[in-house]
Amino acid sequence: MPLTRQQAIDTSRILSEAMPYIQKFVGKTIVIKYGGNAMTDEKLKASFARDIVMMKLIGINPIVVHGGGPQIGNLLEQLKIESHFVNGMRVTDSKTMDVVEMVLGGMVNKEIVGLINSAGGKAIGLTGKDGELLRARKLRVKHKTPEMEAPEIIDIGHVGEVESVNIKVLKMLENSDFIPVIAPIGVGADGHAYNINADLVAGKVAEVLMAEKLILLTNIAGLLDKEGKVLTGLSTQQVDALIEDGTIYGGMLPKIDCALSAVKSGVNTAHIIDGRVEHACMLEIFTNEGVGTLITNKSLSVPGNPA
Repeated sequence: MPLTRQQAIDTSRILSEAMPYIQKFVGKTIVIKYGGNAMTDEKLKASFARDIVMMKLIGINPIVVHGGGPQIGNLLEQLKIESHFVNGMRVTDSKTMDVVEMVLGGMVNKEIVGLINSAGGKAIGLTGKDGELLRARKLRVKHKTPEMEAPEIIDIGHVGEVESVNIKVLKMLENSDFIPVIAPIGVGADGHAYNINADLVAGKVAEVLMAEKLILLTNIAGLLDKEGKVLTGLSTQQVDALIEDGTIYGGMLPKIDCALSAVKSGVNTAHIIDGRVEHACMLEIFTNEGVGTLITNKSLSVPGNPA
């Protein structure tokens, strides 16, 4: 069906608005943490894959890092393996780690690769074991209750943090037609596999590559103030103040800490965006309004001067 006159005008306006952003970001790297509803809703999965392919086609270098906690939980339940959590992190013994590798490195990773390839891209699935992409060290969890004089250190098994990222592997893929899709599984000096939080992996990858942007897909509209309104543009100093006054708390803190660390380490901007919106990545990158919260160390840009 042909476009109406108004639809044609709206389309040309959107394309015109996108042009300065495309000009600025061609040749730059954007790291996207993919998770939440965007990973489970069929329409959102398709729109995400198209966004990633479009970025690559116009000369941007997207790198996808994905989670998969709910999928891991579902399979553990089917296998009748009980889950335990400490400070929100899954205790990961050897049996659980086998399931984590099966789900993240196999099922979820290959589904995302397939989605991107079906949309016309050339995706390559990786875990931290491939080319020693992610070197990990065991995460030591501190747990403290009010009656304790000092926190206790709890071993939660095969859960790690990023020690280093092999930049050569990513640079090789960046300079090709391929799109890296990374499962957050690292390998330790002991040769053991470690499950790592996907937000932390995405942040560290963005830092070592000095990426233009770090984008974290969430199931909320963005960072909210105390009245529930989305905060659309913030400096790192403003974010620190929001943490201090309690506006940012609870489950949002680790994501915010990841975004802050990336920006303070040289990533130009970090974005916490609403993954429940179709084509959320394209809207955040190529429109003036965006669909979430932008965090930067630099002066915020005005419309027409893309951040």
